[in-house]
Amino acid sequence: MAGAVPGSEAVDVVVVGGGIIGLAIAWTVARAGPSVRVFDPAPARGATFAAAGMLAPVSEYHYQEDALLELMVASAERYPAFVEALAPGRIAAGYLPTETLLVGVDQGDRRALADLHAAHRARRLVADPISLAGLRTLEPCLGPRVTSGYRVCGDHQVDPRLLAKRLLAGLESAPAAGIVPERVVTLLHSDPADSGSRVVGVRGERGTTVTAAEVVLANGLGASGVGALPRGLLLPLRPVFGDILRLRVPDRLRPLLTATVRAFVRGESVYLVPRADGTLVIGATQREDGLAGVSAAGVHRLLRDAQEVLPAVAELEFLEATARARPATPDNAPLLGRVRIGDGDLPGLIVATGFFRHGVLLAPIAAEICLGLIERLPDDERWKGFRPDRFAPQDAALAAAERNTIR
Repeated sequence: MAGAVPGSEAVDVVVVGGGIIGLAIAWTVARAGPSVRVFDPAPARGATFAAAGMLAPVSEYHYQEDALLELMVASAERYPAFVEALAPGRIAAGYLPTETLLVGVDQGDRRALADLHAAHRARRLVADPISLAGLRTLEPCLGPRVTSGYRVCGDHQVDPRLLAKRLLAGLESAPAAGIVPERVVTLLHSDPADSGSRVVGVRGERGTTVTAAEVVLANGLGASGVGALPRGLLLPLRPVFGDILRLRVPDRLRPLLTATVRAFVRGESVYLVPRADGTLVIGATQREDGLAGVSAAGVHRLLRDAQEVLPAVAELEFLEATARARPATPDNAPLLGRVRIGDGDLPGLIVATGFFRHGVLLAPIAAEICLGLIERLPDDERWKGFRPDRFAPQDAALAAAERNTIR
């Protein structure tokens, strides 16, 4: 291999990062035949460990994110085949085709839901109004404060922890795949003195060196801190922390919920996701306060609002409160694709990070896009707006100044 480092291991593809995105990419690439190494000291223990796993392009839609919506819908469509290939029967990967209910509590919440429904209709997204009697027929345990709702039959869920476990098992069973339990400290270039030259591998924090024809940076917030990034490349990632709770439903209350419920409670958002194992996931806050631990205020708000929607929450066993940082970008869209240097793409480097709230949902489409780039397939023009080099330094500085002004 041109540019290989003497004495190092050589593979076809190195994936930096073992979260749900990195694991999905590595597993998809390994299935296609190339040899793969994943660098991560603690696979699936970052944002993936905390994620609720809602596959919800309709109910997750945010205004003026239409390009991202198209990517989300495309990935949701791929999910059944993705998990079936990984775990026949799908349930072993935690995939459930249960629907999502959007509900509100007060008059302001009803208006917010109506506005969201209007946006859905304008984009031909299916969310059907449902009467209060219909809501309580579907979910008898909803509280009396719930006064409006919509039914989204196409928004499903997956358990990210089970999915990651299956992806890791799939990589372990692949003959040419492996995990390197190290953090990557630097990229390697064909010309060590020129960060604009071809990327030919990585070096880990313990000195492990692996050369590769392709390197995929999929390590979330850590991507911007990897050494020897191509000159001029700016990865403007910021940590958005979220608190999420897990509770156990006692046998006498099962099934407490059958659908995922996403609610507005006096303008605040809360969701409740029932798992097949009898647990309930409640989330999630969004904060940029730099607090890596669980926020007491966040836990209080989630439990308070969840009880408004589902009073029986007060009778559940509290299992876990988790906080993780999600990698967000100035436009809340991922950095996904090859890096452009000057007039052409830089050989050897693909970036897949900045997925913010949608990492689990977007895993299948991110893996498909990265495999296509590795196999040199024609680019899909729909996804060019997510190029990882779309933020010039001055654009990122302007976006940061705008965020600070808003605050």
